[in-house]
Amino acid sequence: MAIAWIGRRIYWSYHVNKRYSFLFSSLLAVGLLQGCGDDSSDQPKDDSNTTPPNLIVDNDPTSCSKLAQDGSSVVVGSNQNGDPAAPEGASGYRLGNTVKYADKYMVVANTPLAVKAGCDVLRAGGSAVDAAVAVQAVLGLVEPQSSTIAGSGFMMYYDAKTKKVTAYDGRETAPAAANEYYLIRQDIYDPNSPAPVPSARRSGRSIGVPGVMRLLEQAQQEHGKLKWNQLFGEAIGLADNGFRIPGRLADAIASNANSLALDANAMATYFHSDGSPRKVGETMTNKAYAKTLEALATQGANALHTGPIAQAIVAKAGQTLGDDPAKTPITPSLMTLQDLSNYQVKKRDPICTTYRDRYYVCTMPPPSSGGIAVAQTLGILENFDMSLYPPKNPENEGGVPDVMGVHLVSEAERLAYADRDKYVADTDFVRLPAQGIPSFIDKNYLKQRAALINPNQSMGVAPAGNFNTASGVDTTVEHGTTQFTIVDAYGNVVSMTSTVESSMGSFHMVDGFLLSNQLTDFSANPYDSTGALVANRVESGKRPRSTMAPTLVFKGTTPDEFYMATGSPGGGTIIQYVVKTLVGALDWNLNAQQATSLVNFGATNSKNTNVDSSNVQLSLVDLIEGLKAKGHGISNTAQTSGISTIMKVNINNQSKYAGGVDPRREGIVLGNGAL
Repeated sequence: MAIAWIGRRIYWSYHVNKRYSFLFSSLLAVGLLQGCGDDSSDQPKDDSNTTPPNLIVDNDPTSCSKLAQDGSSVVVGSNQNGDPAAPEGASGYRLGNTVKYADKYMVVANTPLAVKAGCDVLRAGGSAVDAAVAVQAVLGLVEPQSSTIAGSGFMMYYDAKTKKVTAYDGRETAPAAANEYYLIRQDIYDPNSPAPVPSARRSGRSIGVPGVMRLLEQAQQEHGKLKWNQLFGEAIGLADNGFRIPGRLADAIASNANSLALDANAMATYFHSDGSPRKVGETMTNKAYAKTLEALATQGANALHTGPIAQAIVAKAGQTLGDDPAKTPITPSLMTLQDLSNYQVKKRDPICTTYRDRYYVCTMPPPSSGGIAVAQTLGILENFDMSLYPPKNPENEGGVPDVMGVHLVSEAERLAYADRDKYVADTDFVRLPAQGIPSFIDKNYLKQRAALINPNQSMGVAPAGNFNTASGVDTTVEHGTTQFTIVDAYGNVVSMTSTVESSMGSFHMVDGFLLSNQLTDFSANPYDSTGALVANRVESGKRPRSTMAPTLVFKGTTPDEFYMATGSPGGGTIIQYVVKTLVGALDWNLNAQQATSLVNFGATNSKNTNVDSSNVQLSLVDLIEGLKAKGHGISNTAQTSGISTIMKVNINNQSKYAGGVDPRREGIVLGNGAL
């Protein structure tokens, strides 16, 4: 029954053409909904055309749909009235989001069509990792300004059966031929060589060896319930038959037109024949992307790392002249086919720490700096009673933050960013000083750091902790990314942040997808202004430092009772978005939507404190004036976080999942039943 249901769903939802219909009908007919991956007893093994054993299949016809105001359910992508995928112009803030509840499974991400793809997989009995594959496949199509199948990602995974947390590192690597001058010299061995053109980002030098699909493949082999080749159907259908361009994608196309103009593939995909950009609400297809996904479905992630697609990636990254009439010179990448084939996912021990002896928080280790900074910030805040400083009127979009609450969080973050900027990089290449991560999240060390906070005066720029090392300081600014958070019917959890880096990545496009500019997350200069060697410099095969911080929270002091999963895009400010959401939920008792919607605030290690102005309905005058009185400089611009939060709560003695989606982007929450 489950196989037949998926077949009908794929066919009728997308009116799939004969080539696609034949391919997936054949796969379904031989019972490929059976499990794959490890040999644990809960993996389905039945090859017959029936529901494989041990799959939890949801037959509720309203599941994975939106609940309309009149109580009816609306299918996402149907173009019905109330369809949340109906494009609108990109707006700063969507008022009126309320927490959504489901009791079996849930998906939260930043674009409706991707959420629906993941939810449909969960509905068919798939695992959280199965759903993550489907979500990523759609994101690369409908949100290419934030994510790509040729990008990178970090996944935090919780196995409900074993009570184990695993961190998967699918970060890009620098090519083997790269050295520390890769981003600032065309000839990396010539001190007098000019910089890459047209810029480091627009050149091939920004393109890293991708890892996100190998990450997803390995995680799915280990934790999947469904077959890998059953997870791309909705994305292929959308690419083949078309989707309506969302507002944020339309804005990205228009704002990046000049850079995209150097690439004929990008122009053919995102622009009309007269050169005008495709606009919000237009229906567009991406046939090349559909073919690439079909290759991924049948060949696995190797389709991107060996063979014709890999050759096309290397050729595109090595392009030396633009496709524009002026034939603009482009400095090529030094990536090779061997770089692609040699790429390896890293399974790492997560950073886990207690918070107030009531919660157990697990997040991403290096090469992401996000996890260390989140853990350090929480460890510093433990020394203050944050419950005394809740936001005012939290029922109104999370409310207006309290001056002292923002002050303490921002000061703690300055201290955390100071350590991040000086010490954190790819620890496979540059070890952290002292005893590594344990030293950085040591409670006594963080108590000493907390003592530097003056409750009445901002420190402005914080000193890094003294670990007796001469590391240089790197304040490279990151961009981009997307976040999806998933809980399945088996209790497993995924929090994953995926990225193309800056909007539309490197602007190089091949076989329907964009190549990232992830290597610009390295420090372009290997030395800081004092002449000290920077930990986050480019090296052969190294992974650039990230700020991504997908995070899991458990009740108690062990990972036994799942409580919360969250994460956000936002480049270098991800740490601030995640900390705000965690403090909102754990200290201020905000629900999943309130903690997500709450005004973003925080600071890097600079004199300015960020106060998000995206919700223009809230008056932040008193907050800003109160912070200025404590010596804070203020940056009061709109911040486009994309926080995706799921919490496990108890309502009327029933366990529920509560979902919150960021009103600053286009996402939704879906789960079993209409939400």
